[in-house]
Amino acid sequence: MHFTTLISTAELAREIHDPHLVVVDCRYDLGDADAGERAYRAGHLPRAQFMHIDRDLSGAKTGANGRHPLPEVSALVATLGRAGIDPSAQVVAYDQNNGMWASRLWWLLRWLGHEVVAVLDGGIDKWMRESRPVTRDPPSVRPATFVPRTPAAVASAAEILDNLGTHSLKVIDARAAERFRGDVEPIDPVAGHIPGALNRPYSANLSSEGTFKSAARLREEFSELLDGTAPASVVHQCGSGVTACHNVLAMAVADLPGSRLYPGSWSEWIAVPTRPVARGE
Repeated sequence: MHFTTLISTAELAREIHDPHLVVVDCRYDLGDADAGERAYRAGHLPRAQFMHIDRDLSGAKTGANGRHPLPEVSALVATLGRAGIDPSAQVVAYDQNNGMWASRLWWLLRWLGHEVVAVLDGGIDKWMRESRPVTRDPPSVRPATFVPRTPAAVASAAEILDNLGTHSLKVIDARAAERFRGDVEPIDPVAGHIPGALNRPYSANLSSEGTFKSAARLREEFSELLDGTAPASVVHQCGSGVTACHNVLAMAVADLPGSRLYPGSWSEWIAVPTRPVARGE
């Protein structure tokens, strides 16, 4: 097995008994933080274990670092080791359907140098529509030693602020268009977006069936958005650094690797009142 971006339900079904496979359920609901864990207990993919977006895949909030700050490396390494992820592991992350939560684990693993990780395209919803097996049984997990590499570079608020003058980076906001424009803001206390950012809602990466668009289609769409900007000069953000990972994944699917994440995203940006805010298109 060697899947590094997406894996289809059919491909996972064929490989479900591979001894190197680690399956992780990442279901989550912003409006009900315990909903994903309840859904996991009610039924999950064979061999799947659960990781919580808040407890396992985020760090401590300070009031100034956003709603889903990155976990401390040592804490994340311990979490991944308890899950049995060693250098030989093929990790598959899934969520309800569209990958918006599973892409966070995909990004975190790659952040620490583990490349062999993929998101289940279509999530558990597609898996169940196809009448594939689910279980309530807890998996048998053998803890392992996760060996991290030096964390990959991320963007900071200071760098984004500096970019307002240099325009050396292209910042892409993964939130819905109405939140980007500032028409509504159901989650954070300030509406709007980072000045100069472009809007690419993560949902634009999906087909009408709820699976990712083809690599060719994604490449065409992102190439048009980037307009000649190299992926290395692209920074992704969203509300809290989670759904932005979906755009990082989509660019990887499109064979446009090398873009970075601004982990704190909008919720960190607005924590300092002097940082500028734009509204409208």
